[in-house]
Amino acid sequence: MSNTFMRVDDVAVELGISKSYAYKIIKKLNSTLKDMGYMTVSGRINKKYFMEKICYGEYENKERKE
Repeated sequence: MSNTFMRVDDVAVELGISKSYAYKIIKKLNSTLKDMGYMTVSGRINKKYFMEKICYGEYENKERKE
C-alpha cells in the first residue's frame, strides 16, 4: 500500500518545491477528491491521481508501456 500514496516529502521532491508548498498542493488535490465523493487522508495523495493531475497523465501512459 505504500506505493499507492505519496507523502508530502515525495510530492516536494517530485516537483522540486518546499514541503510547505507541497502541503498546499496536496490539500487542493484532496479537496477536489472530496468533492468527487472520495475519502482522503491529510498529508497524503493518491499517486495515480497526483501523476494524472500534475504530469498530465504521463505516469499512466508510462505504466502501460512497461
